[in-house]
Amino acid sequence: MAGHWIPLSACQISSKDRFVFSDTQSMRFFRVFFCLIFLVAGFSFSFPNSRFSGAVPAYGDDYSTYYSLKKKKRFYNTFFICPETVKTPFKSDSYYVVTKEEFYSLLDWKDLPLLLNNDIFAFYGNPRSKKMGILGEYSLEDLEPILLEYAKAYDAANGESRGVIPALYLIYGTCLPEGKIGYLPENIVKKYIDYAAQRGWLVFLDHQIGRYSVESAMEKLLHFLKYPNVHLALDPEWSTDRPMEVTGSITGEELNSAQKIMSDYISSHNIPGNRILVVHQFKPMMIKNSSVVSGNFTSVNLVHCADGFGNPPLKRLTYKSNTKIKNMPVKAFKLFFKGPVEGAGYDDPLMTPEEVYTLEPKPRVIMYQ
Repeated sequence: MAGHWIPLSACQISSKDRFVFSDTQSMRFFRVFFCLIFLVAGFSFSFPNSRFSGAVPAYGDDYSTYYSLKKKKRFYNTFFICPETVKTPFKSDSYYVVTKEEFYSLLDWKDLPLLLNNDIFAFYGNPRSKKMGILGEYSLEDLEPILLEYAKAYDAANGESRGVIPALYLIYGTCLPEGKIGYLPENIVKKYIDYAAQRGWLVFLDHQIGRYSVESAMEKLLHFLKYPNVHLALDPEWSTDRPMEVTGSITGEELNSAQKIMSDYISSHNIPGNRILVVHQFKPMMIKNSSVVSGNFTSVNLVHCADGFGNPPLKRLTYKSNTKIKNMPVKAFKLFFKGPVEGAGYDDPLMTPEEVYTLEPKPRVIMYQ
């Protein structure tokens, strides 16, 4: 579970007891020599998941915001090189050298992104229904070894530079006939949140919207953000009053509104860390006017999920269609087990982890229903 690039603009470092060297002409040779020593020595360092309590594994190489930070903000076996400026992008030519232990103590969780060189692997469903995914087919205790087995397989497939965080993906708001919404009882949701938190896992709460507004769906979800391992999701397929007859949709403007509502709530309630908002799509019309979607809402990381069952060529085609929406650069991929319901759709054959990671760009959230 190794990590390599970390945005360090969140560091708050006092100049007291720190060795400072500037980017003057006289120091450049020393800086190059210093860095080469540690490069030769190697710079692998593992981030213990327990340090992040499962709540802040966050984006790795996908967010262009952090691309410009890579070349100058690196860490090595013993030292971290951190910019002098606080809470701003890389602008200073001065660096402080701090130990790993000091670095951990200086992290500002509000500015740290959500996936830190990890992917997320989730099992999806409604705990009260065997017809709606694997979460309803097993108890938490029986589900755990299966989830961990799959997470391990994806961890092996995604390379040494990235880890995998297990997750439970609950359908919290289910679309019923006429677009009405049935909600999971709070005690069941809390049970899954607690079980996941004790193991360093994440929980996603998905709302199918139904005949109601995106804003009202978000309002139903927001209070769960008080739990540090909880993230949210919207499924436009079910944004309709005629489920199973009409494929629903939302607009890019509504998706921006959902992100703003989430961002404002996180800010007003002083909730630390970024949170993920997943939006599902398997037909272009499911997110109308998608070109206006923004991914620049504070503390919210938008993830765009390719949904839908089928054979591998069809699933690759759906994923490729989603990747054309460049303003949602971080992608997710959903797969379907063959379930107990006769006639229900599923993936045949089921793609392997290695095949999933041949998708470009690589999905950073993978879920199985």
